[in-house]
Amino acid sequence: INAEYGTPRDHSTTMSIVSKIEDIEAEIARTQKNKATNAHIGSLKAKLAKLRRELTEGTKSSGGPGEGFDVRKTGDIRIGLVGFPSVGKSTLLNKLTNTFSEVGAYEFTTLTCVPGVIYYKGAKIQLLDLPGIIEGAKDGKGRGRQVIASAKTCDLILICLDAMKPLTHKHLIEHELDGFGIRLNKKKPNLSFRKKDKGGINFTSTVPLTELDSDMVKRVCSEYKISCADICAKEDVSVDDLIDVIEGNRRYCPALYVLNKIDQITIEELDLLYQMPMCVPISAHHEWNLDYLLEKVWDSMDLVRIYTKPKGQIPDYSAPVVLTSDRCTVEDFCDAIHKTLKKNFRFANVWGTSAKHTPQRCGLSHVLQDEDCIQIVKNV
Repeated sequence: INAEYGTPRDHSTTMSIVSKIEDIEAEIARTQKNKATNAHIGSLKAKLAKLRRELTEGTKSSGGPGEGFDVRKTGDIRIGLVGFPSVGKSTLLNKLTNTFSEVGAYEFTTLTCVPGVIYYKGAKIQLLDLPGIIEGAKDGKGRGRQVIASAKTCDLILICLDAMKPLTHKHLIEHELDGFGIRLNKKKPNLSFRKKDKGGINFTSTVPLTELDSDMVKRVCSEYKISCADICAKEDVSVDDLIDVIEGNRRYCPALYVLNKIDQITIEELDLLYQMPMCVPISAHHEWNLDYLLEKVWDSMDLVRIYTKPKGQIPDYSAPVVLTSDRCTVEDFCDAIHKTLKKNFRFANVWGTSAKHTPQRCGLSHVLQDEDCIQIVKNV
């Protein structure tokens, strides 16, 4: 019995789903793309997404072994190290966090999720060393689903690659993560979708569309047995974006590509690697360029540090409250401290770049900026 699938019946069911997925992928690959076949391709992609969801939910229900992967989230953000075996993930974790993760000159040295903590610019960052994944991980090979499911909980993914190996590894990992519903360096499509009881499929758009039309939308909805819905595209979206919105379980996550072992390549090869977007060449063994990696991580997360100022005292610069740039109002700050703080909130005094004068008396809707100081005044 394969431990990944539980019972033999689960295993046969899973293998039949995997074979169906392969058949549909092959049909999409050999279908010529033009206006006449767009709706058919959209329908095939919807079938593919449904089968992949069925594959994932089947793993949850069968309860495959997940020991060692359930790590409690701590700190301000969580970062996951994802990559093929023996690319230096454990060495990188050891150098950045002073946490011991077993290192060896053989593949699959790390078999469970090993957490570590980085303290950088006042923020507490949790770093997860995940076991190496192999091709076919999204279909359950090599405990790949547990690894990718752990990566789905991360705020940032560091894809670790070997600088001496071909960059096809980059595309393979992207394909595995994409198949599990993780969209790297993408934003959620500006597409509204709402089911209704009657009225059919009503598809509208506020911008010209180049890849999606009404016929494709109806074919995709038909595949999901949706007969009545309001769909509005507010940007130029594709059929893949429509399927992602209908599925509703996609994870849009920033990612950096960490190219390790640059001490074993030439300067000319290193210059070529630097041309890759979102790429950070390092040598974990020699601790080269690790400071630049932490800077890129900080810039990618776009975090905002807010310092507290008790009444009659100087601001506390040792332990800032860390917020994300899209949620950094005074109300978000109060929620980060304690959810009951808003009940007795009267006003806030703010010092820093977001204040028009020093100090500025603000309400809950005031947007804070990095390294602002704040003092909350409560109703007595």
